[in-house]
Amino acid sequence: MKIIKKSIAILMSVIFVTGAFNVSFAENESVKNASRALTQDDFLTAEGKYLFNRKGERVILKGVNLGAWLVFEDWLCPYEEVSDNYEVISTLEERFGRDGAYELLNTYYDNTITEYDFDNIASMGFNCVRIPFWFRNFYYDDCGTKIVDEKGEWDFSRLDFAVNQCSERGLYVILDMHGAVGYQSDAPHSGKGKSCGLFEDSEKGENYRRLTDELWTAIATRYRDNPAVAMYDLLNEPMCDVECGEVTRRTNNEKIYTRLYDTVRKADPDHIVTLECIWTMFALPHKIFKGWNNVVYQVHFYQNSDFIFNLFVFLTRIYYPDVPMLMGEFYPHKTTTWKNCFATMEKYDFNWLLWTYKATGHLMWSSDWCLFGSKDGFERAKIKTDSFEEIKRKWGSGQQTQTGFQPTGHYENNVRDFI
Repeated sequence: MKIIKKSIAILMSVIFVTGAFNVSFAENESVKNASRALTQDDFLTAEGKYLFNRKGERVILKGVNLGAWLVFEDWLCPYEEVSDNYEVISTLEERFGRDGAYELLNTYYDNTITEYDFDNIASMGFNCVRIPFWFRNFYYDDCGTKIVDEKGEWDFSRLDFAVNQCSERGLYVILDMHGAVGYQSDAPHSGKGKSCGLFEDSEKGENYRRLTDELWTAIATRYRDNPAVAMYDLLNEPMCDVECGEVTRRTNNEKIYTRLYDTVRKADPDHIVTLECIWTMFALPHKIFKGWNNVVYQVHFYQNSDFIFNLFVFLTRIYYPDVPMLMGEFYPHKTTTWKNCFATMEKYDFNWLLWTYKATGHLMWSSDWCLFGSKDGFERAKIKTDSFEEIKRKWGSGQQTQTGFQPTGHYENNVRDFI
């Protein structure tokens, strides 16, 4: 159903406009010293349709997403018996209490992405990592109860870890709000399915927006001077899979984007802000009419035709000729080819990020969705019935990339020449 809806959205847009990939594992010694750490000279700015650092050099972002790390999706992650990330947490809390639930979650976070993975990504030649996160990485609930560290301060240790690791290796970071407070989509990748409350015209909806403002203010304040942060991704795929017309989708996007853009700009006037058109090029206004500056527009693509991909990228560039474009998520699917995708994005000056770096969910090895998986599969934690010890074991060292993952064959002979 999701693919069908995306296809319809892209077709509607059309109607309106009428060597080997060396993914061998990183060497045991860290590669961070081989890559120049990012400095203030590397701070990125959007000018015209390009990105530039402070030395005046044009930068093209070519990277990969860290999906399935801080935001769970059942088809990408090693769990079963529940439907989404919200139900994972609520079930674990019911069974083991809050402390027990978060001990298990932290076990998963600690093992799924480690320093090794940033070494690995840098060694492949990528220069950017997109970090999807959701509000439950920072709040215990949707009422604004903050997760705090040992000092009693709001805990940003996960994002700090990722940003610092990337910076040391010369990798830029895109901070992606994959799930806002209240949820910006009915799709479960926002953290909870069928729960799109961010746009709700009610006191509850306004409280969701207030807390989302609070979180973005904290993030932008924390990283405002950090050159490793390429941009802030305000909302991942807003209104994705919601049963509403395109006019409603666009109206909602513009209202929430204006608010969040202003929120971020008050805390950080210098970093790039990226706003997502997602499946249709008409979802965003031209920046000149909104008074927006230093912005990147973003689309995602999961379709099965070189022709549709070419047309989509071409028409998007025609519609937005004066703003940098980012293909924030994509992978060639069925009759869409790697060679065509990369050549087309290069032709029309698109930055890009693959979805996704690694996955442990079902059917991952037989798809093109991830760079690293396992032919033998992974043990999936039974959230409702496995013991605490069993879940912790399944989410332990076996989730580390170097212990049981292999490069998926779908990426060989396709990517290296385009990095």
